[in-house]
Amino acid sequence: MRPLAAAIETKQLTKTYKSRIHGKINVVDSLDLHVEEGEIFGFLGPNGAGKTTTIKMLLSIIYPDAGEGYVLGKEIGDMSVHRLISYVPERPYYYEHMTGLELLKFYASLFGINDQALFVRLLEKVNLHRDMSKTISQYSKGMQQRVGLAQALLNDPKLMFLDEPTGGLDPIAHREIRDLILSFREEGRTVFISSHELSEVELICDRVAIINKGVIARQGKLTDLLRGGRVEVTFEGVTEQWLKDKGMQDSHVRTIAGGVLLDTTEEEDINSLIDAVRSNSGRIVSIVPRRKRLEDLFIQTVTDAPAQAAKKTITVEGAN
Repeated sequence: MRPLAAAIETKQLTKTYKSRIHGKINVVDSLDLHVEEGEIFGFLGPNGAGKTTTIKMLLSIIYPDAGEGYVLGKEIGDMSVHRLISYVPERPYYYEHMTGLELLKFYASLFGINDQALFVRLLEKVNLHRDMSKTISQYSKGMQQRVGLAQALLNDPKLMFLDEPTGGLDPIAHREIRDLILSFREEGRTVFISSHELSEVELICDRVAIINKGVIARQGKLTDLLRGGRVEVTFEGVTEQWLKDKGMQDSHVRTIAGGVLLDTTEEEDINSLIDAVRSNSGRIVSIVPRRKRLEDLFIQTVTDAPAQAAKKTITVEGAN
């Protein structure tokens, strides 16, 4: 069985499809995934990486061909867990003739829920209580996303799956959805987000996994995965060649207006270089730390590393 602290746990989870050209293809290949209870977890990857297939297996919409998986302590396929989870797809379809209030009543009936006060309370939570009598056809995309989140809360879920929750939204709607998702964590819910909006993921997620060609390439806490970064140091009074002679890589040194710019990792001994510049009558113009971004990590993971190298999961300390 999975550890008690895990909301989702998979071991060697695999889904295989047949292709006329390539034969059998592992769309999801030996997936080891760990999502802790009460966290916001980002599930990232390029198109075709296996994200949707993984979510469908976790929701028991499709079944794995190998491996095992647990959702809230129940093995994949145990339908009793469906009362404890919710799912908002990337492109939800609603009956546009219904009002926001009617929509909640309709979905609540599937759970045997008939609580008018609950419906109003949820619409207030997503800031749609003033628009509950409008039809869905009158809702903007952001409003439709918010009513989808209200619908996802009807059964008071412990685990929420959100597929591209901020896709195509304007900046104001982005913030509204982001604040709602953060409130879910404060309520003790686990939120599993699949998204291409990396800047949003970086702002709200506790941990992430990057899947590439069906394989988890990286997984861990964001604070650990983004540790390091780079430092840009601008010098005056020394030449680009002088810095290169000091052992700096060519790609990290370039001449700019008013000096020479060194782009280096924080691990390198910047202090000794600064002392050498000063002893050579040079001057430090600026030292600017550049924090590693999730976008940089994502691109490096899915493009720089060979596909074969992704076969082995890179797990950062603290991820398990």
